[in-house]
Amino acid sequence: MKFENFSTKSFFPFIYSIKFALGYNSNPNSMSNPNISPPMADVIPYQHKIHNHSRIDPYYWLNQRDNPDVIDYLDKENDYYQKMTAHTKELEKELYDEMRARIKEDDSSVPYFYNGYWYMTRFEEGKDYPIYLRKKEVLTEEEEILFDCNEMAKGQDYFRLVGISVSPDNTKVAFGIDTVSRRQFTIKVKDLKRGEILNTEIKNTTGGSVWAADNLTLFYNKKDQQTLRSESVYKHKINLPDQADVLVYEEVDETYSVNVKSSKSRKYIFISCHSTTTSEHRFIEAGQPESDFILIQPRTSNLEYDIEHFGDHFYIHTNYDKAINFQIMRTPVDQTTSDFWQQLLPHRDEVLLEDFELFDQYWVVNERENGLSRLRIIGWDNKEDYYLPITEETYTLYISHNPEFKSPQLRYVFNSLTTPNSVIEFDMSNKQKTVLKTQEVLGGDFNANDYTSKRLWADARDGTKIPISIVYHKDTQLSENTPFLQYAYGSYGHTIDPSFSSTRLSLLNRGFAFAIAHTRGGESMGRKWYEEGKLLKKMNTFYDFIDCSKFLIEQKYTSADHLYANGGSAGGLLMGVVINLAPELYNGVVADVPFVDVVTTMLDNTIPLTTSEYDEWGNPNDKTFYEYMLSYSPYDQVKAQDYPNLLVTSGLHDSQVQYFEPTKWVALLRAKKTNQNLLFLDTNMKAGHSGASGRFEILKELAKKYAFIIDLELK
Repeated sequence: MKFENFSTKSFFPFIYSIKFALGYNSNPNSMSNPNISPPMADVIPYQHKIHNHSRIDPYYWLNQRDNPDVIDYLDKENDYYQKMTAHTKELEKELYDEMRARIKEDDSSVPYFYNGYWYMTRFEEGKDYPIYLRKKEVLTEEEEILFDCNEMAKGQDYFRLVGISVSPDNTKVAFGIDTVSRRQFTIKVKDLKRGEILNTEIKNTTGGSVWAADNLTLFYNKKDQQTLRSESVYKHKINLPDQADVLVYEEVDETYSVNVKSSKSRKYIFISCHSTTTSEHRFIEAGQPESDFILIQPRTSNLEYDIEHFGDHFYIHTNYDKAINFQIMRTPVDQTTSDFWQQLLPHRDEVLLEDFELFDQYWVVNERENGLSRLRIIGWDNKEDYYLPITEETYTLYISHNPEFKSPQLRYVFNSLTTPNSVIEFDMSNKQKTVLKTQEVLGGDFNANDYTSKRLWADARDGTKIPISIVYHKDTQLSENTPFLQYAYGSYGHTIDPSFSSTRLSLLNRGFAFAIAHTRGGESMGRKWYEEGKLLKKMNTFYDFIDCSKFLIEQKYTSADHLYANGGSAGGLLMGVVINLAPELYNGVVADVPFVDVVTTMLDNTIPLTTSEYDEWGNPNDKTFYEYMLSYSPYDQVKAQDYPNLLVTSGLHDSQVQYFEPTKWVALLRAKKTNQNLLFLDTNMKAGHSGASGRFEILKELAKKYAFIIDLELK
């Protein structure tokens, strides 16, 4: 695409000013410096053989994290990326500055009340990390700082604190720390009376923990050192050394992970075992930490259930009895097997029951119908049964944190593609709502009325209607010349709702439109939507995305010269497949930490999270799944053809998608692609799957991606 093909003032209103005010270089060859050669990885063929089939991997050697040659190659790729994009650094800074300027740096969360204290999180101006604090009984009391993460993060390249768990007597708090970005957390305990960190230091955990009622016993999850699977539950006594911790439960099935949690009532502690499609739960009374955990319902293939407690019953969110979109049931605490389960809210073919929240007078159900969420409020006396009214066409709505039973106040979160995030409190007794906090968008360039959002429906090749949520500035005229960024995830039943982003304004204000393709593999349209996009139906996810792209082009919302695509992790897999199948549809693609070497990874059970993924992708030790996965695996399907401009990100310490997957993919693409389009690998050498940990460092990473796309528009 050439810059002169469209009016900058009509279609790209603010790039015009950037180009000339900053002296921005719009030379079509600005990112193709012929004097800078890309690194070429050494080819060392490695043969994989299974099912009487051989695959040759020329870059398998890049799996060796401790090999200095591997680190050297990553450094060379990073250096190449930096040199080739040197001319965009001014734009990156401009983007970073304006995104940061929209953030209220000295901000606080809405306080919530729990067990006698008000808890909240505060950010301070110029600081990357949160401060966690509380106030006793009333908000006018003096604050007590639990953790200042800015102080704790000093000297660390990466820092993350998770799993804050306060003891029932409010005197101690357990928490998890990760300073590597490998999601292997060390649990520590702080004495809140003395303000001191105790000697407790439990390594290689999920970071979360649960207190027993004695204020001395802590239950937590251990991970397998190699695979990082959460595989066991241990019991720790605060007054005893860590070496004395007792194994409570160990999950031997490698397709399952384990979690420990407390009931909202605080009366019970649950151990939850779950695979992608099956779950199982055990419980003890929180006041009896030495007792044996009792099995609620033995695992049955494809039976999923979650447990909550109220009064004399356990409340169950489950797909029992072929309830694909789930139902709500309950059972007496002393009769827990499915024989005793009683239906409260039945399964409906068109309505997905996503979640529920229990109060002493009401219960609330988070439903999803026709791709949109809604909250249903039901009185225990059956005198009330209604939905919260919503007027917007496309939006995000979900239950927030409601830790107290004895309250008529329901907290929920609402936002949309054009409306900033709001925390709202709804009084279920009088149906009055109060907006407790609305996200402030600073900088002076935001007015919700300046933006337009729509929901469109694209026809997939099999006739299925695929919803697309789009947003754009009201001054942007959608046409073949409109730059358009299309995003999707499409796996694990994870739904990408149409939510607000202040950082996205940096694209919208430059004439971009943004789209979320709600492909199968997510759960936007119910559980069946997920089932139709996994295992041997996974190709539906990829075809849906491509067909949404074709729809946007056919309807003249954009064109292939101006269409861009983005996805991360499993969404990065999506990016890899679509550029193999339909590279001609996109001018540029950003693939974040992409899962692209599907077959090799899923055949290696030493790689973190592999075995627990069999129910999502299939087990390639089975020939049927092997052949199907091979047919779409991006790394295995790279071919000699033209590819779009491509930016790939990675993290050296990534525990979910190992760094070598995107690294090998880029190396192979560089060797095989037949055009001169850009191909960059940007590896964060200090972080993992989620990138940088600081809130401002994250903005820098995003600015690089936006700059890459904007620069392509200017070529």
